Amino acid sequence: MAKKAIIKQFKVVAPGGQATPAPPLGPALGGNGVNPGQFIQQFNAATAELRGKIVGCVITVYTDRSFSFEIKSSPAAVLIREAAGVEKGASTPSKEVVGTITQDQVRAIAEEKAKDLNAATTEAAMRIIEGTARSMGVAVEV
Repeated sequence: MAKKAIIKQFKVVAPGGQATPAPPLGPALGGNGVNPGQFIQQFNAATAELRGKIVGCVITVYTDRSFSFEIKSSPAAVLIREAAGVEKGASTPSKEVVGTITQDQVRAIAEEKAKDLNAATTEAAMRIIEGTARSMGVAVEV
């Protein structure tokens, strides 16, 4: 059997187990040659245990219009907002603090995102998460 050639690879973010073909997900899928109904059904089945949690997904489209996808962890900003209990980040992060998170919460987020981060150790991953938190206006307790 011949190898299928990759036409396109793109990323989407959707709620786990609750994705719908409504905008913005449906048009993004259709515009890239993916059958939205088929993708939504497979995605929701694969992310049923993550119900309602925002997850990233890398979709690969092949020449025969088939596709495969890889589920990634939630974006760091979403995990930080959940840990801090805030609705959104600060509009001016250098002057405004909207919430705080502890080192233990930072470690938990870093361990959850470890496979998706470009970090060799947990401590390096923690520094990446701390930087994201600071850029959102969320303070990290020492």
